Amino acid sequence: MNWKKALAAGTLAVAAVTMIAGCGGNTDKQAAQKLPDKIVIGLDDNFPPMGFRDDSGQLVGFDIDLAQEASKRLGIPVEFKPIDWDSKEAALKSKQVDMLWNGLTITDERSQQIAFSKPYMNNAQLLVVRADSPVSDRAGLAGKVIGTQEGSSSIDALEKNAEFKDSLAEVKKYGDFVNAFMDLEIGRTDGILVDSVVGRYYMAKKPGKFKVIDDKMGDEKFGVGMRKEDTLLQDKLNDVLKQMSEDGTMTKLSQKWFNEDITIKVQ
Repeated sequence: MNWKKALAAGTLAVAAVTMIAGCGGNTDKQAAQKLPDKIVIGLDDNFPPMGFRDDSGQLVGFDIDLAQEASKRLGIPVEFKPIDWDSKEAALKSKQVDMLWNGLTITDERSQQIAFSKPYMNNAQLLVVRADSPVSDRAGLAGKVIGTQEGSSSIDALEKNAEFKDSLAEVKKYGDFVNAFMDLEIGRTDGILVDSVVGRYYMAKKPGKFKVIDDKMGDEKFGVGMRKEDTLLQDKLNDVLKQMSEDGTMTKLSQKWFNEDITIKVQ
């Protein structure tokens, strides 16, 4: 073999080794990981019916029940930690919490910063006004004030509907949707843009007070947020979510909190 053939053979050998190492990189990284002894879940504790405090101050809700069942199946205890939802990604990255589990919408922007579980529930964005309002569609809110929650996917929906946003006099941002609804009820705003799971739950508690004028502001899916490097935890959680989807646990919890099954099959 002349030196040119030898050099070519050596180059191919190095490339082959590099390819093999690259293919096994994720597996090797995951093998070096271990599951945590406890999972701290960050949430907005005023986001009914996903996670909120009942009259006795206890955390309850669909996502609370779902996370507790996942905890049992994973064999890892969970702790729920209320956080500033507008800074949720920072809380996750700084390891103040290990998961974000509270009606978290999967978006392209968020997916650049954090990892998501498989989606488990559908959501939509609703435009809501007072029941006695003369406004009947989004065009009727031109020049008026609407409220929404800071750091929520409603903000993303507004950005995607730029023409509608630009037609508004003001967008007031609240710490949570409950306060946004309270201001709407007393006339401080003319409407709110809200997640359907929260909006329909809240409106059911106050029949005759509000009406939906548009349910086409955005279709979304909920998932659990994690750090990108926690691939082992992500895989284990996905396995558990799939089990709960297949064995009817998610359907049962959805019926409990929504009186219907609005979950989606976890693949």
